[in-house]
Amino acid sequence: MNASATTLASTEDNGQETGVNATLNEPISPDGTPEIGMTYTVPARCGRAVRVKAGQTIRIANPHGTQVCDTWIFNAQHLNEFLSFEHTRAFIDKIIPQPGDPLVTNQRRPIAELVTDTSPGVHDTLIAACDLYRYRNLGVEHYHDNCADNLRLALKAIGLRTKEVPQPFNLWMNIPVKPDYSIDWLPPVSKSGDYVDIRAAMDCVVVMSACPQDIIPINALNPLEVEFTVLA
Repeated sequence: MNASATTLASTEDNGQETGVNATLNEPISPDGTPEIGMTYTVPARCGRAVRVKAGQTIRIANPHGTQVCDTWIFNAQHLNEFLSFEHTRAFIDKIIPQPGDPLVTNQRRPIAELVTDTSPGVHDTLIAACDLYRYRNLGVEHYHDNCADNLRLALKAIGLRTKEVPQPFNLWMNIPVKPDYSIDWLPPVSKSGDYVDIRAAMDCVVVMSACPQDIIPINALNPLEVEFTVLA
């Protein structure tokens, strides 16, 4: 499930994976097209990419209630346009979107809308996807599965590539900002079976990573699977 790490300093962009896991060989279909209404699993520590057409809704579910899901949304026609939270926060005047809020791209136009959220609504839009260097900083010497590589590998599995790793929508990740502006890294407050519905405003590629973080307690130190379904 792992491979020798590379350094991004020797690459032309940030699209090169630093290791490999099962994500690369387990796409939901060759080009990421889903069967409508079918529930797919994103295995623990892995990622999946799915095509969602304009007007369709993707439901992302947390079967155990304790798992963070890093989520990205790309314009299917031009992957250099993507859900951008530095732009979305300015657009909605909120740190965390709520049902009815648009999710906008780095070109400041809606790519999707958060339609439903059955959880308490505690998610994160501030923290970068975990990567090889994050785990090195945490004292991990060997390769560790990570969300940045899960993004790269999930896209590669369906024949696509991103040149960068945008800020993800960290579903169910609990990073409270305290009065002194410091933060905590806490387990999710979601419950088993909670889900969000996100409706696409344009043809999209949605990528999800069942976050493999097991050094700090954001997944209750036990990474598990998440599920998703594309609805008509």
